[in-house]
Amino acid sequence: MKRRHILIAIVLVLLLGGAAWWRLGSGPQVAAVAAARGTAVEIVYATGGAEPVRWAKVASVIRDRIVDICYCEGKTVAKGDVLVRLDDREVQAGLKELKAREGFLQREMARVSELIGRGAATTQAFERAGMDLQTVQGLISVQTEKIGDYTIVSPMDGVVLRRDGEIGEIAESGQVLFRVGVPKPLQVVAEVNEEDIPRVAVGQKVLFRTDAFPDRQLEGKVSEITPMGDVAAKTFRIKIALPDDTPLKPGMSVEANIVTREKPNALLIPADALRGNAVFVIDGGRVRRREVTVGIRGTRAVEVLSGLQDGERVASPAATDLTDGARVRVTSP
Repeated sequence: MKRRHILIAIVLVLLLGGAAWWRLGSGPQVAAVAAARGTAVEIVYATGGAEPVRWAKVASVIRDRIVDICYCEGKTVAKGDVLVRLDDREVQAGLKELKAREGFLQREMARVSELIGRGAATTQAFERAGMDLQTVQGLISVQTEKIGDYTIVSPMDGVVLRRDGEIGEIAESGQVLFRVGVPKPLQVVAEVNEEDIPRVAVGQKVLFRTDAFPDRQLEGKVSEITPMGDVAAKTFRIKIALPDDTPLKPGMSVEANIVTREKPNALLIPADALRGNAVFVIDGGRVRRREVTVGIRGTRAVEVLSGLQDGERVASPAATDLTDGARVRVTSP
C-alpha cells in the first residue's frame, strides 16, 4: 500500500510539474486580433448639455420675499405674463408718501402763485417751490421703476421649462427663478479643450453618448464656434445643432465625439495593440516586434499605413513585458 501511495504521489508531482513547465515554458497568454479593413475615424472629445436654441433665464434683480408665483412648469406663457410677485408693501408705502408730498407741493405752488399776484411773495419763492416739486416727481419716477422690479414677467413667448422657488422663500438678487424657452429646436453647448479646437469646424458630424439612451446612436452637427475661449478653463465653447426628432431633453448631459476626419477602407488594429510605433505580430507560438507607420488615431482603433498586412494577427493589448521573439500562448479576444 505504501508503494502504491508513493507511486501516486510521484505521478501527481510529475503532472503538476509538467503543467507548470508547459505554462512557464510556453510564455504568457496573449489575445490575437487580426488587422482588418474599416473606416478610420479621428475624433475630438467634448462634454456639454442639451438646451433650446431660444430660451432665457428669468432672475430677480432685488432681494425680497416671494408672495405669489406661477405654478406653470410645462405650460405655455406669453411675453409679459406675470411669473413672480415679490413683497412690495414697503416700496408701495414709500410711493404713497412721495405722492402725498407731491400733492402738498402742488398746493404750495398754487398758494405762492396767488401771493405773487397780490405782491405778497417773490418769484424766488415760486421757483423754490417748483424745484421741490420737480425733485419729488423725480423720486416718484424712480420709486415707480423700483416697484416694477417686484413683478417679474416672462421675457418671451415660450414654455416654462423649469421653476425654482416657492411662496414664502426669499428671492436673492440674481437668483434664477424660471427658465422659459421654445422646446424645439434643441442644441448641445459643449466645451472643447483649446489644443483640440483647431481641428473643429462648422458642419462636422458629432456623435453623442449619454446614460439616458445607452443603446441609441445620437448625432448632430457643429453649428457655431465661439471666437474667444475661456483663459481660465482653457476651453472653447461650441454649439451643436440637433435634429427635431432627437430624444434628448433640455438639461441632459452628453459626451460629444466630434468627427474631424474619416477614411474608408483603412487597415485598422486596436489602439491598445500599439506600443509606441510598434506592434507585436503573432508568428506561430512567438511574437515579433515590428515597426509600423500610423495614420488616423481613434479612441478604439488605429489606422496602419505600412508595416502590416491584411489579416496579420497582433497581440492586443500589447503588454509591457512582451519582447521580440518571446514565446506566448495565443487566445482569441
